[in-house]
Amino acid sequence: MWEAIGVLIGVAAAGLALAGTAVRVVQEYERGVVFRLGRMAGARGPGLILLIPVIERMQRVDLRIVALDVPAQEVITKDNVTVKVNAVLYFQVRNPEAVVVRVLDFVRATSQIAQTTLRNVVGQSELDELLAERERINARLRQIIDTATEPWGVEITLVEIKDIELPQGMQRAMARQAEAERERRAKIINADGEYQAAERLADAGKVLAEVPTTMQLRFLQTLGEIATEKNSTIVLPVPVDLLSAFMGGPRPTTAAPPPLTAHTIPLEEAGPPRLTPVDRFEPHPRARAESRLPEGEPRQPTD
Repeated sequence: MWEAIGVLIGVAAAGLALAGTAVRVVQEYERGVVFRLGRMAGARGPGLILLIPVIERMQRVDLRIVALDVPAQEVITKDNVTVKVNAVLYFQVRNPEAVVVRVLDFVRATSQIAQTTLRNVVGQSELDELLAERERINARLRQIIDTATEPWGVEITLVEIKDIELPQGMQRAMARQAEAERERRAKIINADGEYQAAERLADAGKVLAEVPTTMQLRFLQTLGEIATEKNSTIVLPVPVDLLSAFMGGPRPTTAAPPPLTAHTIPLEEAGPPRLTPVDRFEPHPRARAESRLPEGEPRQPTD
């Protein structure tokens, strides 16, 4: 009798074990891909799933978005600049059956295709394009990677380049270029301001030249502005024309000097040039005495 009870307990335990293997609970963010005797029977879930013990087997697949960090890649750009670029990749499983059947490890496979695509796209771009048009490069990366992972049942939702590391020499060169560009803009703005100020001064000069009284009013206005600063001494140059305008008399005029006339003497009347006694060359007495010595006789040294 005790032997029969032991057998019944064993059978019950085996039945409970089989029942435990036959009942599965799949979460809302998961799907269960069922295989029946090695053949795929489809994806089930979420909720309670009943399996035939020993005959059916289930594999869980997570449908949530996965954030994958793409390691830094050292790439030579199109304009021969060595940079290090890393990125982040967001993907999601859309077809659980294809993820289980068509690829062994879809996370590793997606990571590898993302690294190679990042190297290719950055290598085909110039440095200025890589820095200025990052959104377009991100969209291109997403399109290429999504095309490669679509047969696996994986959808690429977003690709973003995180950091672009430049060599120190290139950073210094770009800083000098940016500084030179700012200096150029500052010089252009300064020159433009001076040009506009010159135009305004030219217009003001024309107005002052047309109406002489405006110059006098401007002069009096300047005196008033200086007087407000409590200066003890004010020295201003006063033109004579301004005083004559206040006095009402005629402007002083200066007599022009008589014209200069030149008198030429013809060459025939002048005659040949005469030499004065100062112009004649007289040799020194000692030099004349030395010139009379016969050839070969030594000359006496002089003090």
